Amino acid sequence: MMTQPKRYHPAWLLFEFFSFLKNSFIFIFFLFILRAGTNTGWVLWAKYLFIFFAIWTLIHMVLKWIFHTYQIKNESIILREGVFVKQQRTVPFERIQNNQTSTNFLHRMLGLTSLSLETGTSDAQSSVKFTVLSFDEAQQILKVVNDQKGSDDEEEEDEPANKTIYFRSTKKDTLKAAFTSFSFLAIFPILAALYFQVDDFFSLDESAQNIFSYFANHLWLLVPIFIAAMILSVGIGYIQTVIKYGNYEISADDERIYIQKGVLSTSSFSIPKKKVQAITIHQSFIKRLLNMAEVKLVSAGKMGDGKQETNSLYPFMSRQEAYRLTNELLPHYHIEENMKKLPRKVLLLKLISPYYGTLIVGIGLFIFQREWLWITGIVFLLAIVSRVLDYLFTSYLRHGDFIQTRKGGFSNETFLTRIERIQQIQVRHSWIQRKFGVSTLEFSNRSKPVHVSQLADVPKEDVSDFYRWFKLKQ
Repeated sequence: MMTQPKRYHPAWLLFEFFSFLKNSFIFIFFLFILRAGTNTGWVLWAKYLFIFFAIWTLIHMVLKWIFHTYQIKNESIILREGVFVKQQRTVPFERIQNNQTSTNFLHRMLGLTSLSLETGTSDAQSSVKFTVLSFDEAQQILKVVNDQKGSDDEEEEDEPANKTIYFRSTKKDTLKAAFTSFSFLAIFPILAALYFQVDDFFSLDESAQNIFSYFANHLWLLVPIFIAAMILSVGIGYIQTVIKYGNYEISADDERIYIQKGVLSTSSFSIPKKKVQAITIHQSFIKRLLNMAEVKLVSAGKMGDGKQETNSLYPFMSRQEAYRLTNELLPHYHIEENMKKLPRKVLLLKLISPYYGTLIVGIGLFIFQREWLWITGIVFLLAIVSRVLDYLFTSYLRHGDFIQTRKGGFSNETFLTRIERIQQIQVRHSWIQRKFGVSTLEFSNRSKPVHVSQLADVPKEDVSDFYRWFKLKQ
């Protein structure tokens, strides 16, 4: 056990320095590259100010490394932070819900990793983050935490004997993910942003007009340029997808679900099965056309850093495979295909409800761009189609201890939870809903933040059944 306060790994200073360079790149580029020969006026003072700020930042980094320590003692992690204003934070082991390790390219070069221990709260200090650790230090922390939590928590993260691999991505999966996520189009907004950034310092309008005039007179040149641009964008998009979703592996033992993913920058995550509060299945419009689905786990604790969707099972599976995998990983949750539809009167209710979005678009175009007012008709038509699809796909089911709902128009979401995972059920109804004898149901699950799922326009008889069932089970 680490009974003495310990400083973070010395490489923490290097990571902080690179972070400073990344955040200051625009200022460095403008002051010391574009304006390198300007040493008068406000530019000179801006250079002095930046140099002073950079020196102070570097000194502050060193002071933070000296004074920031962590300690494992008495079944808790003690964090001491602050350079001039000291503060101490104590996180008991029993509050730790999940853990995540992440290894980016710089970590990998130096043989290091990062570790995040997530608690079940939703405040600003809900996690304990070790941004730079050796692999031995990370394993030691996990071992101490899990050993001290004892029989009330799960066993250590090391490879369990009964761990089973349920999914491992292939090159075909990665290629499918690249096209489904449209990552191959990422180069175009990047080039546009770069153009406007450079245009702020150099006037490119005249040059751009000359280029456009040249290509207008040589249209045949656009074909090879377009092909080359698409090949380049597809290549870049594929590389981005490989880095994010390559080597994707989902495994589980009797107690936990494990997710590992990434190339160059890797991350691993585990969640106790008993912490799963609900399951949501998302299908965007494109994924519905391709019969694909994304399964997400709603957990009692925060799921990773929120940047890479660590609570998601592989988001580019076929719908049937996603259902199969979910049923195998969590046999206590079973996804049903046949559910109860909304009555026909609800379609009329949806169609006559106010079209606020269309109204806002129409007013905006009428005021600012009247010649484009016809776009309001397209928006209105899309709104009608979306409401019809929402009626057709919205369904619900209550069986045993489970509630399963599905909703959505162009994209839809299926929600599945158990009665003991529901914190509260709330019933709401508007004036027009009362006239049609329907209400809106809201299910709240304990997660971080609280997960709320809505089901609109449910007949009041079914709403009463849901509410009585919930009160009886409680």
